[in-house]
Amino acid sequence: MEARKKAASFLTYLLLAVSFVLFVFPFFLMLVNSFKNNGEILESPFSLPHSLDFGRFAEVIDKMNFFVSFRNTVVITFLSVLFIGIFAAMTAYYMVRRPTKFNNGLFALMVASMIIPFQSIMIPLIYIYGAKLHWIDAAPIPLLIILYIGFGSALSIFMYHGFVKSIPYELEEASLLDGCTRPQTFFKIVLPMLAPTSVTIAILNVLWIWNDYLLPSLVLTKEQDFTMPIKMKVFNGTYMNNWELLIPALLLTILPVLVAYLFGQRYIIRGVSQGAIK
Repeated sequence: MEARKKAASFLTYLLLAVSFVLFVFPFFLMLVNSFKNNGEILESPFSLPHSLDFGRFAEVIDKMNFFVSFRNTVVITFLSVLFIGIFAAMTAYYMVRRPTKFNNGLFALMVASMIIPFQSIMIPLIYIYGAKLHWIDAAPIPLLIILYIGFGSALSIFMYHGFVKSIPYELEEASLLDGCTRPQTFFKIVLPMLAPTSVTIAILNVLWIWNDYLLPSLVLTKEQDFTMPIKMKVFNGTYMNNWELLIPALLLTILPVLVAYLFGQRYIIRGVSQGAIK
C-alpha cells in the first residue's frame, strides 16, 4: 500500500514536471531567440545567445510605433476592466438583495448568454454600430470599451453573485441603522469585502481584453487606434520571415499580460472555484 502511494506520487510529480517543461519551453525559446539575428536563429534556435543585445528591441519599438498601440491597449483594458467591475458588482448586489422573479430571470438570461459565441452576432453588431449609427468612424475606442463592458459583464455578475450571497445581511442592517444610505452601505461595507473577487475578475478580464484580436479588428479601422494584437498582426505582415524583429516584437506584446497572469494566477483559481461553489 505504501509502495503504491509512493508510485502514484512519483507519477504525479513526473507529469507535473513534463507539463511544466512543455509550457515553459516555448517561452524560453522566444526569450533566447529575441537576442539573436536571423542567421543565429536559423542555425541554432535552441542555443543561448552570444550576447544580450537590446538594440533590436529599440528597433522594434521604433518601427512598430510601440508606445502608441501600448497606450491604446492600456487605456481600453483599464477602463473596460474598471467599469465591468463596478457595474457587475452593483448588479449582482441588487439581484441578490432583491430576489424577485424578474431579477432571477434576468440573472438566468445573463448566465445563459455566456454560451452564445461572439462570431454569431458580430456581423449584425458591426452593421448596427457601423452602417446605422456610425460609431465606428466617430468614436471607435469608446465604442470598443462599451462593447467590452457588455460582453464581459455576464461572467463577472455570475462570480460576484455567489460572493454577495455569502456576506451576512446583518452587517448591512447595522450600517443602515447607523445612518448610512443604501449606496453608502454598498461602497463602504459590501464592496471592500468583495476585494478578493474583484481581483480575480480584474485579472481574468485583463487577460481577455489585452489579448483580444477579433473585436478590436472589427471596430478599430485607423492605425492610430490599433491595440497591441492588431499592431502585431500588421507588423508580422510587414516583416514576414524577419525573425530577429518578429520575436522581440512578440515578446514585448505578451510580456505585460504574462507578468499579470504569473502574479495573479492564485487569485484566478481561488476566485473561480469559490464563486462557482457559493
